[in-house]
Amino acid sequence: MTSSRQHTPQRRTGAGFGARSTTSDVLAGIDLTGKLAVVTGGYSGIGLETTRALAGAGARVVVPARRLDVAEAAVAELPGVEVEALDLSDLDSVSAFAGRFLASGRGIDVLINSAGVMACPETRVGPGWEAQFATNHLGHFALVNRLWPALTADGGARVAAVSSRGHQLCAIRWDDPHFDKGYDKWQAYGQAKTANALFALHLDVLGRDEGVRAFSLHPGEINTALVRHVSDEERIAAGWVDAEGTWSLDFKTPQQGAATQVWAATSPRLADLGGVYCEDCDIAEPAGPAAPSTAAEGELDHSVLTSGVSPHASDPAQAARLWTLSAELTGVDAFAV
Repeated sequence: MTSSRQHTPQRRTGAGFGARSTTSDVLAGIDLTGKLAVVTGGYSGIGLETTRALAGAGARVVVPARRLDVAEAAVAELPGVEVEALDLSDLDSVSAFAGRFLASGRGIDVLINSAGVMACPETRVGPGWEAQFATNHLGHFALVNRLWPALTADGGARVAAVSSRGHQLCAIRWDDPHFDKGYDKWQAYGQAKTANALFALHLDVLGRDEGVRAFSLHPGEINTALVRHVSDEERIAAGWVDAEGTWSLDFKTPQQGAATQVWAATSPRLADLGGVYCEDCDIAEPAGPAAPSTAAEGELDHSVLTSGVSPHASDPAQAARLWTLSAELTGVDAFAV
């Protein structure tokens, strides 16, 4: 099933927020009492700040986690938060989590795909899949499709997929999505983040007639555990830190970094909208043509990353093609006829 409605324009709404807005700012006056949210990665970094914010606004929050002990300790003091086992790189684990959740009979109002890995060493999971594409995209793809009955149970659910400005580094490599012909950690990260944006774009097309709207977003640059695979030399070269290890003032705090996904998941301004890429707590503008990179293979050229969403991550035809590929790879498609 696909909708004939027009896509939401990729342009700012004038929401009144910005790069320094926090989760408290975007949730001001919003009561989430009686709502249920699922936040992958909701126990560390901006995921934890997302969980904290949603729970503070009254929502019940389910945090699927690969490291149960770490997650339980992180959210122990937060009201209305529960932790469940989930490893996004393992489709059997995804299926088991979804089965347990569906058996509870609860509906989902908000699903935030916040978990992810960045620029990791070459790693293979499942049937030999590249780990960043598999974890950041395919695991979330399978999760959303498995949870579809819960997302449509009460109508009006929102799905927020955490992409990144890093999507500008690489389009989908249709001839070699798993980097079998040579691995580049930044290209692999870029492809995975492009996939997150395209996933939200097509999910919105498929789900809007059932009341489910989807968004993707760039949270900003934040000093969290996500950067653990980036060496000190790479951080300095990218301008993230200086030679003394002091982080750039351009980096957001975790509360600021979590604000855009919380805004996308809850803002009344986005009612009846969807499928767009957001940044700094608003819909982003389209990005211009990508600048040519001068970085050596395997290195990050930070200068090519700009605000906005690239054409290759906002193309409906590419989004539909990725959906088909993802369904073939995972064997899951809630919309298969």
